[in-house]
Parts: sequence; structure tokens; C-alpha cells
Amino acid sequence: MRLPAYHQDLLSLHVNTLPNRAYFVPFSRKQYALEGDRKASERFYSLNGTWKFRYFDSVLDLPDAVMQDTHDEKALSEIRALTRDEIPVPAVWQMHGWDRHQYTNVKYPFAYDPPHVPAENPCGLYMRTFDISLGGPGRQTIVFEGVDSCFYLWLNGRFVGYSQVSHSTSEFDITDFIHDGTNTICVLVLKWCDGSYFEDQDKLRMSGIFRDVYILRRDAKHIRDYFVHTELSADFTAGVISADIEMNEGGGDAPVDYKLFDPMGDTVASGRVHEGRLSIRLRDVQLWSAENPSLYTLILNCGGEIIAEPVGMRNICVKNQVVHINGQPVKFRGVNRHDSDPFVGPAVDEAHMLRDLQIMKAHNINAIRTSHYPNSPLFTRLCDKYGFYVVGEADVECHGVVFAWGAEAYKAYDILAGDPAWAATILDRVQMSVTRDKNRPSVVIWSMGNEAGYGDNFADAIRWTKHYDPSRLTHYERAYPYQERGENIPDELDLYSRMYPAIAEIDSYFEKGHIKKPYILCEYIHAMGNGPGDAEDYYRCFDRHPEHCGGFVWEWCDHAVYMGRTVDGKPKYFYGGDFGEYPHDGNFCMDGLVYPDRRPHKGLLEYKNVNRPLRISEIDLKAGRFSVRNIMDFTYPDEYLFVTYAVRAGGEEIFRGVIEGEQLHIAPHESREINIELPAVKGDFAVYFEMIQLFDRPLTPAGHVLGFEQLGRQRYIRPEREEGLLALEITERPRTIEISGENFRYVFNRLTGCFDILNFNQLHLLDVPMHFNVWRAPTDNDRNIRHKWSQYGYDRAETRVYEVTLEEGDNAVITARFGMNAVYRPNFLTGTAVWTIHRNGAIDASIHVDHAEGFPDLPRFGIRMMLPKAMDQALYFGYGPHESYIDKHRASVKHLFSCPVKDMHEDYIRPQENGSHWNCEFLRLTGELGGLEITSESFDFNVSPYTQEELAAKAHNFELVPSGHTVLCIDFAQNGIGSNSCGPELLRRYALTGSFTFDFTIAPAEL
Repeated sequence: MRLPAYHQDLLSLHVNTLPNRAYFVPFSRKQYALEGDRKASERFYSLNGTWKFRYFDSVLDLPDAVMQDTHDEKALSEIRALTRDEIPVPAVWQMHGWDRHQYTNVKYPFAYDPPHVPAENPCGLYMRTFDISLGGPGRQTIVFEGVDSCFYLWLNGRFVGYSQVSHSTSEFDITDFIHDGTNTICVLVLKWCDGSYFEDQDKLRMSGIFRDVYILRRDAKHIRDYFVHTELSADFTAGVISADIEMNEGGGDAPVDYKLFDPMGDTVASGRVHEGRLSIRLRDVQLWSAENPSLYTLILNCGGEIIAEPVGMRNICVKNQVVHINGQPVKFRGVNRHDSDPFVGPAVDEAHMLRDLQIMKAHNINAIRTSHYPNSPLFTRLCDKYGFYVVGEADVECHGVVFAWGAEAYKAYDILAGDPAWAATILDRVQMSVTRDKNRPSVVIWSMGNEAGYGDNFADAIRWTKHYDPSRLTHYERAYPYQERGENIPDELDLYSRMYPAIAEIDSYFEKGHIKKPYILCEYIHAMGNGPGDAEDYYRCFDRHPEHCGGFVWEWCDHAVYMGRTVDGKPKYFYGGDFGEYPHDGNFCMDGLVYPDRRPHKGLLEYKNVNRPLRISEIDLKAGRFSVRNIMDFTYPDEYLFVTYAVRAGGEEIFRGVIEGEQLHIAPHESREINIELPAVKGDFAVYFEMIQLFDRPLTPAGHVLGFEQLGRQRYIRPEREEGLLALEITERPRTIEISGENFRYVFNRLTGCFDILNFNQLHLLDVPMHFNVWRAPTDNDRNIRHKWSQYGYDRAETRVYEVTLEEGDNAVITARFGMNAVYRPNFLTGTAVWTIHRNGAIDASIHVDHAEGFPDLPRFGIRMMLPKAMDQALYFGYGPHESYIDKHRASVKHLFSCPVKDMHEDYIRPQENGSHWNCEFLRLTGELGGLEITSESFDFNVSPYTQEELAAKAHNFELVPSGHTVLCIDFAQNGIGSNSCGPELLRRYALTGSFTFDFTIAPAEL
């Protein structure tokens, strides 16, 4: 009999699946159970590996024999003949040459016609044989931890069942289908199903069996499910661990022996129960938190099955609109994490997950939102072990509905959320998420999903979740408009959640006294490309509002597909639109804190130091008096770190010291004054503090730098230059003014207001004439304002000089009055540049600029010089060693740094402005024959092998062609970086506009 099309039947979300349960794997030996490696269990039989495979462009191309409830020998032979290709499991077929990749953020990749999906629905037919020994009577189940989007299952020619919800676990009882010896399994995976309307997440769309598949060999009478609860006394010193145990059908009379081990491995309780609740009282409990993830282990032994369950004693609640864990107010310093890898897509293994967690822990991240679906059950276990707070999110997003009504898009947002026909779909997805991870102490918040509108269906899901598990908080961001209006919001919703609000909006919310629930940002500071630029500003906002419990950066990693290497060995990463797909959203998936290969973006370094464990401020710098504030929620600094400090003056380190022990015995959230030894220093100096880990911890080694702080101000002292002895020779021409001295010859261009030629000691310092510069290669966070910049001609700006005057004396003073505009556009700025040429070859510049009203912020203002490629070594005094900007410099400090020019380019996958250094006082660029220096009270600079035009023109970093020059931009300032790619407009204090004067000196470098 032909099977129904379950994949388009809202009444058949799952066929023959077992009821949802908590994740666990039974063992036969206690030692292996305690070690926790499920592959070591004799009861765990993995079906990972190589499967036979056949891809079809359409499910309509399947032979009739496939979609039958029974595959006779003829049908099996036909399927064997079809599945001649091979594919690994777990994997997605797009990564193995079938179908094509597609990246879309909001738009559905198919026509909006729920519950229907395209009739021409791609699919993959999987088949393999396996040999198994069942080991006597009992029950056997097969578990699929992740299949995108849905699948039909046959075993030994008989239809077992159907399931969907790509990122949740489906389990089937196959006792009546399997036998000792050789078995044949067939799985048909469809690219789309009715559930795909709820899987419109912002990611590369990939299909297949992408998580583990395995068989569990269970006893005839066994534990079907259990729910572990923890309660703590008011003073958090005592508690109760209880577990509600449910046996399988017919197993209710089987006894369950239990034993509880404390975090040190000592037995603290044991006993026997039957189906129902066990309860264990504890004294002197060791609490679980992200900072100190102490885990008890509960052993459940039923017959021959042993289950080891990690248990964390922790409590999360809301008091006075403040989120508390174990009685302490907490802030989530979080990230949103997708399963994503450039080689395997979402089919990430445990080692990959652990690598992500190691990088997060090393960068002071304490919380993860599993955007926007449950991660592998192994992931939350790792979070238990290593200490991360998790927002467990259901596999729910239907953002694409906003295109259902054309121009009135967002009126459609709630279409599915309030439609009774989809109530079961939404509730099912929430239940699958909650039930699987209900025993994970790391999961502190249940999220109903993401960007799926709001209506009765979500209200019901929130109520169900809170009634099923009152011990955790509930979250759903799209409820916020209803919360603000007080409409249809159940009391069971615990948080007021927002995405990307401006800081002023957050402050206004608190100032107006709207506080009814804790405020959380489930997404903020969009980390796309060169960004985010406002991490410190949001940190301070959270800090001044106790009811704000923090936020989750969007997002953890750049999503891309590895496509090999160029001839010179550079990796090629593709993103949306590179595969010829429609629709797509370009590089909007390249928005992470780490590159696809997990190298940290500079934005991650910024986020790390913003979230450093200590905040140090000066009370009296010269007297060595400082205030140290402990940012941690549970830990005293002296328990795990010490602080080194260095006194710096003029770019040199002149003294070092250490702070440790009692001076760092500071309670969480508290401050204390410390006094340190400092030498007598004439003039300005700075003190650089570094917070260093005392000993090895599970994911970070002893000596790991947890953060830093620099206080005070050191200045770079440049030796005075001797004035030249010879008088200047000046030659005026219609287009130029030539100034010559003892060892130099400069040519000033009357038409550009800048110099065409700078020659010193026979060395040509300019390959190309310098010019005023307002353009930068747009960053991803400029994606909105860049259109205004282009509209007003900033990208094609020209200089018009109105008047040039020359004053001759000991020095030559050239004054140029100019404007900048573009074809068919008026002046967007006017200015006056005063160039003073000294007899020693130094040039003092003083450029006053008036930015015209009504024009968008300037990308930058300064001069650009094309220097010889041989000038490839940089020495500078300013914010480094990493790229730094007015609103993105907390990963850097002001000091003296040296670096090859080639290493100053930050290689973003989509090229853009990068590598600038903020608030500098000195720069020297040299080669073998000489170079030049820039000095100023404050300037920004950028030096690169690439022009800004080249960076702006190319879509991928591997396409970049070096200019053949050392490209130097000397800037009064740049516009801030911000996070406007998917966030608020740039804070006005970081905008480059209005009137300003830029003073600096250009001089030949003396080697």
C-alpha cells in the first residue's frame, strides 16, 4: 500500500515515534556509565558511517516501489540498484556534491503556500545493511538526533514510521522489525515538509541525516524517562535532589537502585525505589554555576541497565525583576550559536562543539543561546561540564511570513502564530526541546523559538512549558509588542526580550518605570565583518540597570562553505549568492565573532576584554591608589587569578609588579581599594594591568590572560629635529609650487591642495600624488549608510581648490581654500589647509573642515598617500596591536608597537575597511632606504597593500589584488563602526560630522 504524504499533513507530525523523553544512554557497566562516553556502552549501536545513497531532484522521480508500506525483495533490489552512490552519515548532501547550497535569512526558499511545499521536492534515499547481536530478549529503539527536514523509515522492508522537526530527536521502537544478524535499513529524507515553514532560520539551508543515528538495546523492563529536580534551602547550603521516574509499559514493578556521587566522586546517598519519585536530602551542597560547574552524578540501575545522570544543584528565579542564580544577580555575557562548519555544515561532532566552548571560555563568554533550534544533546552536556548558561530554544522560526502581504509585510507576522491549524506544530516543537534537555543544569531558560510572530499558539506553549517545568525561566522575544500593550500575555512568560534596541531606548524604558519583567537582549551588537563597535556602551548600559540581565551577541561564527584554495594557497569561502541560488541574502551569514575556521575576529577580542573579570579604576594614579571591582557573580578573584602591572612612559616599560592574595579577596560585585608600589616618574605615565589565570582549568591553561586594563596616559616623546641650514628655494608655476631644501624637493598641486611629490635624499616618498580623502571601503555595519554615502558622492569625491596663497620666510606657508563634491552634487564639505614647509623637510599641516549640514556623516577625513611598496615596516605609538576605532578599541591599548605592513591587514571574508589604529601620536613607515613619519596630538591611520577602491569592489578576500604600493591613510577620524548592519544607528558621539581642525606633521624618517 502506498504511504500517505505525511510531510504535508498537519495531523501527522510524527508516525509511530515513541513519546518524547529526556536524553540519556543506558550502559551495562557502571565504570563506562560514569565516564559518559556513549560509544563505550554495549547497549549503544552506532549506525554512523558510510551509507548507500541516491539523490533525486524531485520526490516525483522516486520509483513507485519506494513509497510503499512494505518493500518486498523486488523493491529492495530496485532500491539497492538505485543507491549506488555513497554518503557519510552524519552529513548533509549539499556538502557532497548533490543539490546546491542556498543562504537566505528571512525569505522562504519556496513559495508561501502553507502547509504545501513544492511538488518538485528534492529528496535523498539512504540505504545500508548492518549486523547486530541483540543479546537476548528486550526492546530495541532507533534514535535519529537530527534529520533535515523530515524522513520516512523502513527496516527490513517494513515501514517503521515518519518524523519531522529537523533539530530534535526522533525515536522509534523497532523490536518487531529487527533481528539478529544482517538487517537492511532505508531512509527517505525530503528537503521540505510542512514543518519547513517553521524552520526558516537565518542559515545556509542544508539537507540530510546530519546528526547521529544509533540503536539502543534496552531491557524488557526499563526506565523510559525521568525528570530530575533540585531544590535549595534559603541560604543555599542544603538541598534536595529528586527524580520522577517513569517505567516503560509493563515495567512498573521493576526496582530501581540509585546512588548519588558528589563532585569529588564520593557516595553521598543510595537506595531503592520503584516507579515514581526518589528524593535525596543533602547538606553542605556544592552549587553549580557557569563559574563553578560542580556536578553530582546520579546513578539509576534498573535490571541490567545503568544510567548516569549529571546533576547540578542550582536555582534560577526572578526577584524584584532581577534574574538570580543561586541567590546572586547574574548578567548573561552571551552569544548566539548555530551549528556551522565550512567543511561539514551543521553536521558538527563533539570535538567541534568542544572547540567552540573552549574558545568561548577563553573569551569570557558565560552564556549561549542555541539559535534557533536545539543543538545536539551532547552540546548541553558539555555546557553542564564546562560551565555555560544555556537558553534552550525550540526549533521554531517562520520569519518569512512577513512577505505574505507585500508592502504591509509585518501585518502578516502573526499569521501562523495565531492560526489554530498550527497549534499542534508549535507546541510539539517546544515540547520536543523541553523534554529532551529538561535534566540539563546548564539550561536555565526555555525559549519558544525565534521570529515567528505571536498569538494564542505561543501563549499556550509558554503556559505548557512553565507548568511542565516551573524551575526555569521562559522566553519569547516576539511577545514584546503584546507585553507593552498588555495583550494576551500569560503570567508564565518570565522575561521581556528584545533584539537590537538602541541604548537610548533601553535607558528610556527603565526611566519610564516600565519594569515588570527582567530585560534581556536575545540578540544585540551584530558582529558582522568589522564589528561590533558598541560592545562597551552596551556593557555600561547593562551595568547601570540591575533589572537588565545581559544579552547574546549575534552571532558566534561566520557561516560559509569551504571551496578549496587559490593557487597561492589562500582558502576560498563562499556565502549566499555564490552558488547561483535564488533567493539569497548575500554575505549576511558572515556575521560572527569567529571566522569559519574559528580564528577569532578582532570583535571577539573586543567582547572578551569588555567582559574582563575585574574593572580597575584610578583613585590617585601617582600615589598608586586604585579601585578594583569584581565583575564575577560567584567567585573571589584571589581564588583563580593574579594581576601583573607595568608602568609605561614614552612607549617604554619602566617598572613591573604583581597584585595577588589578600588584595584580590573581593566579593562578587563588590569593590575594594588597593595600593600598589609605583616608581617616581617625571611627566605622564600609564599603568597596564593584566589579569592572569593562576592554574589550569578544564578549558583554559594557567597563564591564560583573562583581560587587561590601562589607566593614566603615556605620551610619545619625539626628539626635536634640527632646523635646516639652507634657505628654501621656491618656484611657482600655474599648477604647482615647488619647494626645495637641503635634502628634499616637494611639489604642491594648486588644483588638489596637496602634494604631488615628496622626495628626500633622492628617495621618492610618494608613488602617486596625495589627496584629501573621505571614503572608506564600507564595512558590513555601513550597509545602511553606505547608500547615502554613495548618493551624495563620497565614493567619487573630487577636490575643488578655490584659492592658494604662498607666504615666504624662514619657512614656506601654503594656504589652500577648498571644497569637496562629486559630479552633479554640491560641496559636502569646505575647508582650509595650511601647509608649513620647514627647512629641515618637515611639513606641518593644519586643516580646518566644515561639514555641510544636511549631508550624511563622513566615512572619514584625512589624506591618502601611495608610498613605495618597499616601505613595509611600521612603528607607531597609538592603540594596538589590533585594529582600533573610536568605538572599538577595548582589545587594544595605547603603546609603542612595530609590525610589518602586510600583517596590519585584517582579512575579512568580504573585504572592507579594516586595520585602522585609533588615537595615535606617532607613525614611522620605513624601508631599506628610508621612509616618513607622521606626528600629531591625535590621529588615526590605516596602512595596507590594498586600496579602499579594491576592498570595496571585491566580494571575497581571495579575489583581492595588491596595489603595488603601501597605501597610507592619515585620518583626523573615521566614523564609528557601530553595529548597524542589523542594529541601531551609530551613536552620535561616534559620528564624524560638524566642524573640526586636523593638525599633524609629515617628516622624512631618519634611519
